Amino acid sequence: MMSTIGFLGMPEVDDDARRIFEEDVEELGYVMNVSRLWAYQPRTVMSLFGLLREASSPHGLDARQRSILVVACASAFGDSYCSLSWGVRLAAAADEAIASGVLLGTDAGLSDQERAMARWARKLARDPNQTTEADVQELRDAGLSDDKIFAMTAFVALRLAFSTVNDALGVPPDSEYRTYAPAAVLNAVTYGRPFLDDIAS
Repeated sequence: MMSTIGFLGMPEVDDDARRIFEEDVEELGYVMNVSRLWAYQPRTVMSLFGLLREASSPHGLDARQRSILVVACASAFGDSYCSLSWGVRLAAAADEAIASGVLLGTDAGLSDQERAMARWARKLARDPNQTTEADVQELRDAGLSDDKIFAMTAFVALRLAFSTVNDALGVPPDSEYRTYAPAAVLNAVTYGRPFLDDIAS
């Protein structure tokens, strides 16, 4: 068991944290670094994930759309961890080339509506005070309703809050991504925190 996670020491692991760890192992085969960090407040992260589900799923954001929003905002924010994690998800929901295109900002292969969503996510990540009514109208013109625009915005903002904690406390991406992330996704993520073994070398 590692003695530190990012810049902090490893927290005491309670039953809630163990439940998160077990879910990671069941789904991925290993415990994610972010899960180790959030063992400091497992109930907080479980509540946050509940808010993310409430903000997105009941309002018509499907797995592909959620992946596009997270990959676009994470890459604009410079968050390597979520870029890799959700780049893998987007590659599964669409394909490797589309995931790479969103990571690189070209948005190759996306529909016009998906391009509008990705642009909106990047604006939120870079400077939400610079958005305009015209930006919102662009989303409407792409076929997105006001309730879906609100849902997208709340979802991206909550994702940014999660990323801010992880990045500020120095959590590196899981080295396991090197074994299963598509090459195009790995090659596109050249920013943010490096893998732990890259730091040590």
